[in-house]
Amino acid sequence: MKNGKKIGILIVAYNAITTLTKKVLDRIPKNIYDEIDEIAVFDDASKDDTYMLTLGYKEVHQLSKLNIYQNIKNLGYGGNQKNGFNYFKEKNFDVVVLLHGDGQYAPEILNEMYLPIVEEKADIVLGSRMMDKYGGALKGGMPYYKYIGNKILSYYENHSLHMNLTEFHSGYRAFSVEGLRKINLTNCSDDFHFDTQILIKANHKNLRIFEIPIPTFYGDEICYVNGMKYAKNIFDTVNEYKKTISGRSKSETYSEFYINYPLKLYSHSSHYQALKIVNAKDNLKILDIGSGQGLFASNISKNNYKTGVDFIPQDELTGKNFNEYYEFDLNNGLPEKIQTEKFDYVLSLDILDLLIDYEKILRQIKMILKEDGKLIISLPNIANIYVRLNLLIGRFPYSNRGILDRTHLHFFTLGLIKKVLRKNGFEIIKIKVTPIPVIEILPKFLRNNIGKLFNHLLFFISFIFRRLFGYQFIFICENKKD
Repeated sequence: MKNGKKIGILIVAYNAITTLTKKVLDRIPKNIYDEIDEIAVFDDASKDDTYMLTLGYKEVHQLSKLNIYQNIKNLGYGGNQKNGFNYFKEKNFDVVVLLHGDGQYAPEILNEMYLPIVEEKADIVLGSRMMDKYGGALKGGMPYYKYIGNKILSYYENHSLHMNLTEFHSGYRAFSVEGLRKINLTNCSDDFHFDTQILIKANHKNLRIFEIPIPTFYGDEICYVNGMKYAKNIFDTVNEYKKTISGRSKSETYSEFYINYPLKLYSHSSHYQALKIVNAKDNLKILDIGSGQGLFASNISKNNYKTGVDFIPQDELTGKNFNEYYEFDLNNGLPEKIQTEKFDYVLSLDILDLLIDYEKILRQIKMILKEDGKLIISLPNIANIYVRLNLLIGRFPYSNRGILDRTHLHFFTLGLIKKVLRKNGFEIIKIKVTPIPVIEILPKFLRNNIGKLFNHLLFFISFIFRRLFGYQFIFICENKKD
């Protein structure tokens, strides 16, 4: 141990019989060997005698800290890492350093890799060949085409992910095991772009990523990476992440970050119009039903007391965005404690159509509104022209979002919403409409000019012909006066 931290070295190897012992294990300095607690070699079902050679090496050199494991079948580069990381997590290590069995990374500086984590200055340490301390990647023998490709991909990743790393593609890395526990690795790829996916997830989780310079070594080792396929996978996985966190589509790899209903704050959107209403006053008690993680609530004035209810477990965001949060299945109504309180505003934004018995919720809302309290509801318009035209040609295209979201249990027209609200004891004060959100599918560079103009035009049309062109209806209601 060092500073009371249990340190492990994970060596991933495949057909490494010519490199693993001489170019990796032989080069680990004694002082580093004394500090670390275990070296675990994970042989990924090599076709050569990598496994047997390493077993013999352990016996000949009497290395008690060296253990060798052979996968029954080839798991792939990413799959082998997952296997190794799970091993060190199960054994409750504090730090694990990833080293390759091909000799491309310098075991002599292993201590520089794990030291920032041991000193609790970082959660992940990346070895960078692009930093100048050891002369840079080209002087170390990196082929020029790989150097250019590395630079292009790293620039793209930095720009897309708002990061600032000199290199994304070095396989020399150290991880705090506590940090690894915060990242879902099970849905990551088993291929080589696993390395990028783990960084994307770490950055999303706000883990501290620290870079150190490392020397570059290129010899006669066999490279199993298909460069063009790898580059395509990098572009694809970054785009999958961006689309997932924006709510445009749900990638299996980043499914834990998917937001069903992302915040929409452009002019005339339902969120934009609802915020204008609730932020007009301070010192209000507000209940947000179907609140998600509180993205909408985060934009409500902090001078108001905010309570959220949804089925998702409480996390850092809900804790930050609400004064109180209840994890509760709204199909069972409202939590009992909420039913004894009184609120100035109750927000039901795009949620009633997802509930089995939405009228039960409406009756409970009626009881918890203050005498001058307001209910704000937004619901999609099933009679929108998009749906009408699809029905005309015999289609009813369910999707992951929008009016025909496949999770919708009920569909509403303007007349039906009015009828339901009046039936359950509410008086409608005002009805607002939102335009078809064409602005959301435009490229970013068009949203602030043509997109805004087009959005205003669509709103004007929707305001005049709201039953036909209205995308959502927003109702501001209060309890009927007896």
